[in-house]
Amino acid sequence: MQIFSERMRELRKERGLKQREMAEICGVKLRSYQGYEYGRHYPEVPGLIQIAKFFDVSTDYLLGLTDKREVNR
Repeated sequence: MQIFSERMRELRKERGLKQREMAEICGVKLRSYQGYEYGRHYPEVPGLIQIAKFFDVSTDYLLGLTDKREVNR
């Protein structure tokens, strides 16, 4: 899922955050978070939802199922 890793990196950089800061926000170790951005690891569903809420995007956007960032409310 290359799209997921690209979008994670893009969203993090837009916020001006470092990988270490995102790891803390996600509640994972730095190596685990780096795995998200390098396409080696993926968060479990609760973590994916937390990330989507933090960036105010849909999980579908994070997973590359849509190019629309908006969350349907």
